[in-house]
Formats: sequence, C-alpha cells, structure tokens
Amino acid sequence: MLPFGYEETSTAVEKKEKPLPRLNIHSGFWILASIVVTYYADFFKTLKESFHTSSWFLCGSALLLISLSIAFYCIVYLEWYCGIGEYDVKYPALIPITTAAFIAAGICFNIALWHVWSFFTPLLLFTQFMGVVMFISLLG
Repeated sequence: MLPFGYEETSTAVEKKEKPLPRLNIHSGFWILASIVVTYYADFFKTLKESFHTSSWFLCGSALLLISLSIAFYCIVYLEWYCGIGEYDVKYPALIPITTAAFIAAGICFNIALWHVWSFFTPLLLFTQFMGVVMFISLLG
C-alpha cells in the first residue's frame, strides 16, 4: 500500500521539471570540437580534393543525400505539411532505410578519407557529425 499523498507528490515533481535548455555544456562542447576539427584538419580543403579523386567519396555523398532526403521528407512533408505525427507507424520502412543509408555513407566516407587522416578518420568524422547534430538541435 502506498503512503498517503504519494501520488500528489510525484505529480507535483513532474510539473516543476523544466525542459533542458537547448545550449548546454554537452552541445557546446561538440559544436566547439567540430569547429576546431574543421579548422585544424583543413576539413573543407580535404573534402574538396577528395571529391574529384575518390569514387568512395561520391558513393558516400549519394548515400548521405538519400538519407537526408528521406529525413526531410519525413519531417517537412509528412509531419509539418500532412500532419502525420507518427510517420514511423504509417510508413515503417522509412526509418530503417534512412539509418542503413546513413551508416553506409559513413563507411564510404571513412574509406575515402582514410589515406588522409589514417586511424583518426572515424574520430574526426564522428566529431563533425556530432557538431552538426548539436548545431541543428539549437535551431529546432
């Protein structure tokens, strides 16, 4: 048996909780780390040089474009325009396809850029990914 007033206390605690701020130490760290990696690793210069010489990079770019296109279709068209809040229930194949395309793009990018940064490549690409995700979370 629960003590008297237990349910009232739990609902009062839930009402007092505030949502987390968009900019916190965690997101600030990843954004700053992404900026540092971009600057010190000559990230855009390396991407520009790899774009013309590597078929792995082109394949990764195509897969990333597919992944982002499906994500924008889900968010912008299905959720905002059509008002379908649970698009993953109505179209269950979209999320696994997007995830598979994104993972395959990451593998292709790692293969394409391995000759530049060697074993630092996954770390650099993951840092860039987290920085972009945290920056996007600030916007929405």
